[in-house]
Amino acid sequence: MRLPGLIDVHVHLREPGGTHKEDWDSGTAAALAGGFTAVLAMPNTQPPVTDAATLALALAAARSKARCDYAQYVGAGADNVETAAALAPRAAGLKMYLDQTYGPLRLDDMTAWGAHFERWPAHLPIVAHAESRTLAAVILLAALFDRPVHLAHVALREEIVLIRRAKERGLKVTCEVTPHHLFLSQADIPSLGTGRSEVRPRLATPADVQALWDNLDVIDCFATDHAPHTAAEKDGPTPPPGFPGLETALPLLLTAVEEGRMTKDELVARLATNPRRIFNLPEQPDTWIEVDPDAEYTIRAADAHTRCGWTPFEGRRVRGRVERVILRGQVAYEDGKVLAQPGAGRDLRTEAKHSQASLPQHQTNQPTTQRTNQP
Repeated sequence: MRLPGLIDVHVHLREPGGTHKEDWDSGTAAALAGGFTAVLAMPNTQPPVTDAATLALALAAARSKARCDYAQYVGAGADNVETAAALAPRAAGLKMYLDQTYGPLRLDDMTAWGAHFERWPAHLPIVAHAESRTLAAVILLAALFDRPVHLAHVALREEIVLIRRAKERGLKVTCEVTPHHLFLSQADIPSLGTGRSEVRPRLATPADVQALWDNLDVIDCFATDHAPHTAAEKDGPTPPPGFPGLETALPLLLTAVEEGRMTKDELVARLATNPRRIFNLPEQPDTWIEVDPDAEYTIRAADAHTRCGWTPFEGRRVRGRVERVILRGQVAYEDGKVLAQPGAGRDLRTEAKHSQASLPQHQTNQPTTQRTNQP
C-alpha cells in the first residue's frame, strides 16, 4: 500500500541541550522509520529557541544532521513580543506554552498572548499548548484577533466539545490529537508505572479517550508530540513528562483502520493533507511511503531508532509496517534500515520560498490566508 509522505507537526528533537535523549540525526531517523518525511520541531530546547541566535543554532544543527525534511518553531515569551514576528518567515510557526510543560517557556501573562497574536503574520500558524480553561481563553483570543490558532495535543472531552462549538461558529481553530491520548488512558498507568506514564497533557479518563474517537471529525491532525527522555530519567525520582512516538504512531493508527475505527482516507487527511494545508508547507515531489498493511508484529523499543530506549507501547500487537520510504525520488528507508544520510533533509520554509518564487507571477500574488485559515 502506497501512502504520501507523512508530516508530524509536533516533535521534540532535544537539540540543543538534551542530545543524550535525541538529536536531529536520531530523531529524523526515527521519523523516516515511522513513515514521516517531514517534522516540525518544538522550541523548548536548552537554550529555548526564542530569538535569531537560537533559531540559527537549531537550524544549523538541522542542516547538518536532519535525514528528513523539517522546520523549526520559535517560542513565544514575554521578552520577545517585538522581535519574534521578524523570525516568522524562517519558522515553522509560533509556539505558545500556556500550561504546564517541560522547560522554561510557559507564558502566563495574557497581555503578552494578545501582543503575539497581534504581531505574528496571519498567514503563518500560532500553535498553543493550552488545556481546559486556558484552551477556552486562547480560543477567545483567536476570535478577538480574527486569526487562526492551532491547538496542540487535545486530550479531554470538554476540550474537543468546545473546539467543535468554536468551529461551528466559524472561528479559525484547528487541533491535533496524539496517538497516546487515543490509545492510552489513566487505566494504563498501573502497568506503565508512575514515571513512564508522566506526560503533558496527562493521560485522561477512558471516557475522555472515547470522546476523542466520537469527535474524530473535529480533529484536523494526528501529531505524535514525540518527546523523548531516557528510561533512566523516566524511572528516576523526578520523571520528566513526555513519550516517544514517531515510530509507533502509524502502526497504531493503521491498526485502528483495520479495526474500522477510521478509514485510510481519514488517516491520510490527518497525517498529510491537513498538516500541509494548515501549516502552509510546500509539496515534497516524488515522495511517498510503502506500507505492508497485513504485517502483524509486536512493538519493541529494542527495534527503534529513537535514542531514548523505551516506549509506552512496549508489547502491543499492531498491524501495518513501513517497508520503504522515498523522499524526493531517493530511497530514504528500506527494510528496517535508514538510508538517508545526515543532512539530506531540507528546510521546508526555505523550500516554500523557492516554490513560491518559481510560480507564475499571477499565482505568487494570490493571498494564502484563506487557504491556511480553513479548519
